[in-house]
Amino acid sequence: MLISLLRRYLAPYKGALLVVVVLQFLGTIATLYLPTLNADIIDKGVAQGDTQKILSIGSIMLAITFVQVLCTIAAVYFGARSAMGFGRDVRAAVFHKVGTFSAREVTKFGAPSLITRTTNDVQQVQMLVLLTCTMMVSAPIMCVGGIVMALRQDVGLAWLIVLSVVVLVAAIGLIVSRMVPQFRRMQKRLDTVNRVLREQITGIRVIRAFVREPEENLRFADANGQLTEASLAVGKLMALMFPIVMLVLNVSSVAVLWFGAARIDAGDMQIGSLTAFLSYLVQILMSIMMATFMLVLIPRAAVCAERISEVLDTDSSLVAPTNPISQLGAHTGVEMRSAGFQYPGATDSVLSDITFTARAGQTTAIIGSTGSGKTTLISLVPRLFDVTSGSVLVDGVDVRQLDPHVLNSRIGLVPQKAFLFTGTIASNLRYGKPDATDDEIWAALTIAQADDFVRALPEGLEAPVSQGGSNFSGGQRQRLAIARAVIRGPQIYLFDDSFSALDLATDARLRAALKPVTRHSTVLVVAQRVSSILDADQIVVLDDGNIVGIGTHDELVITCPTYTEIVESQMPAGAAA
Repeated sequence: MLISLLRRYLAPYKGALLVVVVLQFLGTIATLYLPTLNADIIDKGVAQGDTQKILSIGSIMLAITFVQVLCTIAAVYFGARSAMGFGRDVRAAVFHKVGTFSAREVTKFGAPSLITRTTNDVQQVQMLVLLTCTMMVSAPIMCVGGIVMALRQDVGLAWLIVLSVVVLVAAIGLIVSRMVPQFRRMQKRLDTVNRVLREQITGIRVIRAFVREPEENLRFADANGQLTEASLAVGKLMALMFPIVMLVLNVSSVAVLWFGAARIDAGDMQIGSLTAFLSYLVQILMSIMMATFMLVLIPRAAVCAERISEVLDTDSSLVAPTNPISQLGAHTGVEMRSAGFQYPGATDSVLSDITFTARAGQTTAIIGSTGSGKTTLISLVPRLFDVTSGSVLVDGVDVRQLDPHVLNSRIGLVPQKAFLFTGTIASNLRYGKPDATDDEIWAALTIAQADDFVRALPEGLEAPVSQGGSNFSGGQRQRLAIARAVIRGPQIYLFDDSFSALDLATDARLRAALKPVTRHSTVLVVAQRVSSILDADQIVVLDDGNIVGIGTHDELVITCPTYTEIVESQMPAGAAA
């Protein structure tokens, strides 16, 4: 998965990566040449007392060092740009992919996990790319080049290089093999911490209301402790790496000096060559240490790449049509024909054999007990879910055959939980119509009975909105959400229990103001209060996912026992008649 992800998203940066390789190659060659020049200074200059030779070779070393510095800086620049661009592209790809998911896929992964995959997981792979460009490219060049240059100085000590490299690689390989499963555990436990933290922040009012702070502290401590345990296990393995590298490095250096001194004493080697050989041995082992550092990142990056690819390779259950229909009539009605919905793996259907027609210019109300499938039913129209049986038609066309943009442009949805985005009141209402003028916004607020409290705010339309609209009451959020739908002027209005937080007087005024605006539109209203749907042209009664009655209020009171029971539970005797 890691290789596939890198190959796919690094393709646009092939040119920059080629430049990085060339620059790293030149810089590494320059680094490798310096110990040889240093050996010449010792053997041909210092040993023979030739000052001119020392100055001449020293000047060459300064020039080579300058070239090495320039190559390294340029390589880091191009490598960093490529790595940051890669991270940006992968994050964008994950974000756009999640944007195509239906509620089914979002539930499958979970919001905390999707956030972790978009941020932390991408960051881990991005870090791998960055360090590969700045370190890993030069490591093999340094290792191979160091071996060649060391053998040029003295072949008799070559066995020390072979022994040192074999011991170091074997030790590191053993440690890295144990780290891979630990990294996988750590990422999963990071998801858990994010999930617990997200729940506690979102539900802070409930936690305080029920005095559950101690229990929630323990729950977070447990999740945090499990993450700490996994991190410590990885940390202990990482802590072993560098001492082992340094141990091998130091023992190898002592061995080179020990056996090299004997060769110098026998006249088989010069002091400058021994110094250069020792420098090359250090460079070889340091390059392996650099590769070791990369090997620490590769297992975690591989796990993260798997998680990222899992999101990117998941197809949305909402499949766009191959040849979408992009034309609809002016007055758009909604029809359901034997529509059913069942969650994957569930034994029972949420909805079964739903058949009714909601005509343009009419209000169709949907009522039923909690869990009867009202929200799921209304979610089928904008394709938040797709039916698992039957069909949903808009203007006589199956919604699965419609261009998604055309379908969404005809719908004004006010969800059960009114959600506002961080920004201002004006920016939130312009989600419905980006080019809306201030006059249009005020007109929509007036219809939604929200203009009074907005005018009372010092900033007016530019009043700030906190995340989720938490600085407004539930009723204010609902009215702003309704205004956002109204300003769009859709052909289909979907109100999913959107008046539940309003008092009866405000509810009545709002519905009266909506009538002129929606007189040519199809209106679907999910309601809990019978009083709010008495004047509906058609009421659909749901019970356990099935339609048990369709008609007006007066008709259903007589013909539908389920509706009669709902009416009697909410209205005093005789009021329903």
